[in-house]
Amino acid sequence: MTKIAISAAETSGDLIGSTLIQELKKQDPTLQIEGLCGEKMQAQGCVQLWDMSLVNVMGFSEVFKKLPSLLRLRKAIVTYFSRNKPDVFIGVDAPDFNFFIEKKLKNQEIKTIHFVSPSVWAWRASRVKKIKRASDLILCLFPFEVAFYERNNQKAVFVGHPLAEKLTPRKNHQTTKNILLMPGSRAGEVKRLLPEMLLAAKSMAEQDPSLSFHLALANEELLEWSRSLIAERDVSLSINEAHERMQSADLVLVASGTAALELALVGVPMVVVYKLSALSYFIASNLVTSEFISLPNVIANKAIVPELIQTQANGDNIAQHAMRILQSDQSALIAEFGKIHKSLHLDADHESAKLILKFIHE
Repeated sequence: MTKIAISAAETSGDLIGSTLIQELKKQDPTLQIEGLCGEKMQAQGCVQLWDMSLVNVMGFSEVFKKLPSLLRLRKAIVTYFSRNKPDVFIGVDAPDFNFFIEKKLKNQEIKTIHFVSPSVWAWRASRVKKIKRASDLILCLFPFEVAFYERNNQKAVFVGHPLAEKLTPRKNHQTTKNILLMPGSRAGEVKRLLPEMLLAAKSMAEQDPSLSFHLALANEELLEWSRSLIAERDVSLSINEAHERMQSADLVLVASGTAALELALVGVPMVVVYKLSALSYFIASNLVTSEFISLPNVIANKAIVPELIQTQANGDNIAQHAMRILQSDQSALIAEFGKIHKSLHLDADHESAKLILKFIHE
């Protein structure tokens, strides 16, 4: 029986990993897949040896606080798969966590694949040396990433983006006056961004009382805190319904990350906000080389959606950009979103699974 070890340490990785596992099982139902995962991967047949919630943190200072437990977990994963050797180890995203594991296992002649290239083209390009020591093969979700790896003699393949299979551009959207708030999946970013989004919602409602607002939480971790925050505001709330809710939204206030790409693939106008702790932002701002932080802008290679970073990500500023979008024609933006979807649509899960199974048997 072919055995695949897998490690997904973030909410976005759990989503991407779940569709990959589904396709792997379709191509070979006898596969044994186990490792670090969340509920979505588990539902597709991954045996959960460790819960993803043990790792799901954001920012340098946040990681630092949890560092001892993260180090213990990584060591436990390496120890387990050293004793129970898989045919391949797949690290799904979370490069700072997974590359350590990949390197240790690769040194034991276990084949390693990293699924979802880290943003080496945007910041800390020197990481490619670390990547080469850790990964035999990189599966890239964006076409522009392969050229970077080719220049650095690292085997990499563009497989398309799984979300481009799952999400399709909506057609003939009619205005609903619905505004969706998506403050992220990690506790730290939700606590930093949701208060500012709610201030923006208040300002927007004052300018246009016909607007309605809905908060889409990724999980229940901050449910009670969020409820207390919106208690006196006219904002409805749901958990894990973002994909359904974005379909009818006129506009989304969204944390920078995979969610911004999801919105672009569906074709929903957005304001992207990004806010780290002061220490994390200080460190990151000295390492970033990319002009843009949001994936829609990076892929388009131009500013097609607003990006409000750190102090700019305040309620008044968010509201100002949001109202400008709501009051203007968005046909050019929707066309740009369509181009993004087309460029990423390559039956990613099928191609990735096929490459992985071929790689195992090489």
